[in-house]
Amino acid sequence: MSNRFSNFQEKRMFIFGEIVRRYWNGQLNSSDDLNRLTYEIKDKFEFEDKDIPFIKDHIRIAMGLDPKGDDDFKDELEMVKGSKEVKQPVVAKIDGICEYCENDECKCMGTCKYEADIYKKQEGPVIVDNKCLTCGQCVASCDFGALADKIEFVPVIDLLKNNEVQVYAVVAPAIVGQFGEDVSMGQLRTALKILGFQDMIEVALFADILTIKEAFEFNHLVKTEEDFFLTSCCCPVWFNLTKKNYPDLFEFMSPSVSPMIASGRILKKLYKDAKVVFIAPCIAKKAEIKEPELKGAIDFVLNFRELDEIFKALDIKLRDLPSDEKDQASLGGRIYARTGGVSFSVKTVVNRLEPRRLIKLKAKKVDGVKKCKMILDELSAKKNINYNFIEGMGCEGGCVGGPRTIIDVDKATKLVNEFGEDSLIMTPFDNINVMKILGQLGIESIEEIMSNEEVFNILTRES
Repeated sequence: MSNRFSNFQEKRMFIFGEIVRRYWNGQLNSSDDLNRLTYEIKDKFEFEDKDIPFIKDHIRIAMGLDPKGDDDFKDELEMVKGSKEVKQPVVAKIDGICEYCENDECKCMGTCKYEADIYKKQEGPVIVDNKCLTCGQCVASCDFGALADKIEFVPVIDLLKNNEVQVYAVVAPAIVGQFGEDVSMGQLRTALKILGFQDMIEVALFADILTIKEAFEFNHLVKTEEDFFLTSCCCPVWFNLTKKNYPDLFEFMSPSVSPMIASGRILKKLYKDAKVVFIAPCIAKKAEIKEPELKGAIDFVLNFRELDEIFKALDIKLRDLPSDEKDQASLGGRIYARTGGVSFSVKTVVNRLEPRRLIKLKAKKVDGVKKCKMILDELSAKKNINYNFIEGMGCEGGCVGGPRTIIDVDKATKLVNEFGEDSLIMTPFDNINVMKILGQLGIESIEEIMSNEEVFNILTRES
C-alpha cells in the first residue's frame, strides 16, 4: 500500500483541522489561500504532484462541498459562505485512488457487509443507492480516502460568528465520555458556548418525549398476543433497512421521528429563526436530515471525531474549563445510546400508564445489521415470535458503536450507563422538563401528546 495514502483517516482530520483554524481566524479568503494549504499538505505528507487533485478534493469535502476531480479552485469559498445546507450525496467518492490500493482485505471487495455493492479496482468505488442504508461503515473502513463523508462545519462557523443568530448544539446520548472520562458534560457545554453556541441540549430530553408517545402507541396497537410493534425511530439504518427491504413489516414501524428531528422541530418552534446543529456518533444522521419529509428540522450534523478536531484546532482544552451542569434528561432517555435502552425506557412508561395491563411489553433487542435482518426475516416468516416490541439498532452495541465514535464500545456503554444512573430523573414519565416543553407547546396533560394535532405532527413522520 502506498505510504502517502495510508492512514488517510488521520490525514483527513488534519486537513479539516487546518481549514477550521484558518477559516475561523480569517486566513482563508481566496483561492490562493486554498492553494497554499494544498501545497503545505502535499509537502507534509509527501504526496506527489499528480496527487494535487486528490488533495484539493479532500479540502472541498472538508468544507462540505462535492469533489470535482480537477486541480483548479474557483468559487469554493463563495459557495460555502452563507450556505444553508450541505447538499446530497453525503458520501463523496474520489475517482482514481483505488488503483493505488494493494490491500486484498479491503472491505470494498465484492460487497460491503450490509450488501450495498461497492467494487474496487475501478476509477472509483460504486455504491448501489437503492441498497445503501447510509450506515457509513464503508466510509469509516476506507483508509485510503476513496470514500469520505462531507464535513458540515465551515458554514456553521459563519453562523456562530453572527451575533444575530441563535445556534443550539443538540448532542446525542452517546457523547458521554467520548472526549475523556474526566471531561464532564458540563465542560462540553462550556466549550460549545465558547464556540458561540447559545446552549448545549441533551437529545435524550427529546427521547424522553418520544418514549412517552411510543408507550401510548404500544398500548393502543398491541392488544393481543399476536400483535407487535417495531421501534427505534432513533436509528436511520434500522429504519431504512425495514423500509427498503421489508415493506410488509414497515407498517408496524413506529411513525415517530427520531429524537434528533424532534429536537430541531421543537427548538425552532420555541425559538424563532434559531439554527440547530446535531452532534452524533454516526454518518447516517447527515443523510437523515436531508430526507424530504424531515428537511429543515436540523441544519447541520457534526460527528464526535470532527468536534474533537475542532477543539484541537481552536486550542480549546476541555479539562481546563469550568463545568456548566444541567440535569435535562432521565435515565431512560440517556441510555437510548446503547442496545436495549429504548426498550427499557418505553417499558417503564408503559408500566406507569397501565400497571395492570394484561399484554405485557416483551422486548426483543437486536444490534448490527446482520442481526436486524435476521429478526426481520423471522417476523416475515412468523417464526419463533414470543415478543411484541422489537428494538433495532444498526450499529453493534447501539449508537455507542457508531462509525465516528472515539472510544471503545464497551467503555462507552459503561459510561453511558453511569451517566444515566447519575440523573436525578428516573423515567421519562418523571421528567418535569418534558412537561415544561409540552406546556410551552400548549399541552396541559401528558395524555394530550396524542390528541394535540400540532404536537403530534411535530413528533410524527409524514405518512
